[in-house]
Amino acid sequence: MSALPPDIGRDDWLQALPRALVAGFVKADIDFQRKGEVSGTTATLVVIDGFTVTVASVGDSRCILDTQGGELQLLTVDHRLEENAEERERVTASGGEVGRLNLFGGQEVGPLRCWPGGLCLSRSIGDMDVGEYIVPIPHVKQVKLSNAGGRLIIASDGIWDALSNEAAAKACRGLPAELAAKLVVKQALKTSGLKDDTTCVVVDIIPSDHLTSPQLSPKKNHNKLKSLFRRRSHSSVGKLGGKSASIGSVEELFEEGSAMLEERLGRNLSLKAVSAPFRCAICQVDQEPFEDLMRDNGGGYCSSPCAPWGGPYLCLDCRKKKDAMEGKRSSCSTACR
Repeated sequence: MSALPPDIGRDDWLQALPRALVAGFVKADIDFQRKGEVSGTTATLVVIDGFTVTVASVGDSRCILDTQGGELQLLTVDHRLEENAEERERVTASGGEVGRLNLFGGQEVGPLRCWPGGLCLSRSIGDMDVGEYIVPIPHVKQVKLSNAGGRLIIASDGIWDALSNEAAAKACRGLPAELAAKLVVKQALKTSGLKDDTTCVVVDIIPSDHLTSPQLSPKKNHNKLKSLFRRRSHSSVGKLGGKSASIGSVEELFEEGSAMLEERLGRNLSLKAVSAPFRCAICQVDQEPFEDLMRDNGGGYCSSPCAPWGGPYLCLDCRKKKDAMEGKRSSCSTACR
């Protein structure tokens, strides 16, 4: 929230939200590492403003949207090395090694992993023991639902390893949100028999004319919800498309998944147009400029020990973090290592 400009209107706030989410994820990763934790986590964060839904995610937790019209849409991208060739190329280009677990005798087993560390994901928060090329930069997607509303199913990878998107949505239909989430977990446990990473949250985005009224009895309230998310005989999976696309009853406003901070944070104003103190675009710390720290770079500015870049101002620690994520270590080491 601190990365969002103050005193702006709703439309500008929603437009600035994807960039702020990127800054927030990277800042959370830096804070996590500074605590000395070597473990890590996936993360899927959903921001709901009216009928506009913004989802930021790293790892293989997933968020799907089940609309009133029966469409099923995936709002996240799985960052699994096994399934994402683009992420495999990025990790190896940054200095990581991708391969399967090697048993005695040279036999390779299991999914593709990043070495050292053996993580099967290309993005997460934390995981210091794996390497900085496992980045916390989220895939972000923003959509606008129709006035009919919809239902979000957000769950960790243990659910999706056991159930398809369609199976999870089908299990939810006809039930209130809290009960639906419990049933999804129950179905996953029944299918896989494993309790690892089986967490589910179900959220209903309900039109105002379907909101619970004090005059309605509990039974009638349940019927209202049941009519909203009744069991349907068909469902279709919406494919990820271009920006400002309209898919059925859902309008796609924004989508970006690049792991490059310059592409995600955007270019800033020229150095002369910005008054001191400078505020880091990631950690939001104000800093007085001084000659050894700043260097103009065609409209951007950066910390002098590292390579130039065209993005917004970053403090020295966050700049080192950026270079480490891109495999540009050289003399720049991350602040937490």
